[in-house]
Amino acid sequence: MGEGSYQIALHEPWLIGNTERYLLECLKTNYVSSVGPFVIRFEEEFAAFVGARYAVATCNGTAAIHTALLVLGVGPGDDVLVSTFTFVASVNPIRYQGASPVLIDSEPRTWNMDPALVVAELQTRAAAGRLPKAILVVHLYGHPADMDPILEAAGRFGVPVVEDAAESLGATHRGRAVGTLGRIGCYSFNGNKVITTGGGGMLVTNDPELARRARHLTTQAKRPGLEYWHDDIGYNYRLTNLQAALGVAQLEVLPSFLERKRQIAATYAEAFANVPGIRLLRQAEWAQSSWWLNCILVDQDQCGTERVELIEELEREGIQARPLWVPIHRLPIYADAERIGGAVAECLFLQGLSLPSSPSLTLDAQRRVIECILARVRKCRCQGLPPVRSG
Repeated sequence: MGEGSYQIALHEPWLIGNTERYLLECLKTNYVSSVGPFVIRFEEEFAAFVGARYAVATCNGTAAIHTALLVLGVGPGDDVLVSTFTFVASVNPIRYQGASPVLIDSEPRTWNMDPALVVAELQTRAAAGRLPKAILVVHLYGHPADMDPILEAAGRFGVPVVEDAAESLGATHRGRAVGTLGRIGCYSFNGNKVITTGGGGMLVTNDPELARRARHLTTQAKRPGLEYWHDDIGYNYRLTNLQAALGVAQLEVLPSFLERKRQIAATYAEAFANVPGIRLLRQAEWAQSSWWLNCILVDQDQCGTERVELIEELEREGIQARPLWVPIHRLPIYADAERIGGAVAECLFLQGLSLPSSPSLTLDAQRRVIECILARVRKCRCQGLPPVRSG
């Protein structure tokens, strides 16, 4: 079944509000490329939303991560600690710089980088005189990583922290927006993210020099003035004014998106609360998730089906679901990477799937998703499961 043929998509854009008005303004003023007032406006309003001093728009989230590593001086021979349970775009920029990823396992509570493993690894490396150049923490599926132990240890050993918040715009850690806790935060506005600009990304920081350097490198490292004088190897990582206009419109409706996502998460949680063999990612007491994708773990021994069979059943009903991320250490291109643990990430991958979570998802459509899952479980093993509630 093709991507566009699903009756209920995994996560699709919802282009409401001032989208058409702002895009038409770009067309009428001829500002459609990488220069224009919406780029500046998007950066300023995004920085204000997350509570950062500076924001630099980029062409995608991967470019934002690459730029973060560039401005922190990551290069050949350096090590960067990063989650093994993540999308590959979190890790590839490390290799772009000729550096080596050190893959850290997840912890079972939030599925994010295990802070205990990070602390132990920093202590071991400090004693050996080979501290990593940076730590790249990913906030997965909308839920913040447990940042306090990581930030404390990183500060003690002088290692900068980069946050990959591509999946978690709108999430908070102890009241602070994810992406603003470390030295640099990175976001994505791909078509399937919490808000979208079609493509696009953002780098945020409170450090004026890092912001200046990031802006310089993402605009081909061109010096001011009429002449085309470039003082470094730069990159064409700029966001277009058209994309930024879409971003401004999406940012205006982001609070309502997040409220819808909380409602969707609550409905899934209630429906699956007492189903043997199905476990949801639960929100930690110190966190506010953005609930980008609602995910479940399926224990085949308890409910009689496994996650691939469940995905296929949903697909037959026109419902799009997806496996969770393949751990990076499983990919042949990273088979030689140093790895700390991995058993938790393996379990998450083998049991996990993500469910439709679009902010535009209706309650009736969500009931269809839930009933399809419960029907499959009943058919395979379980009896007497509760009916789907109306919410």
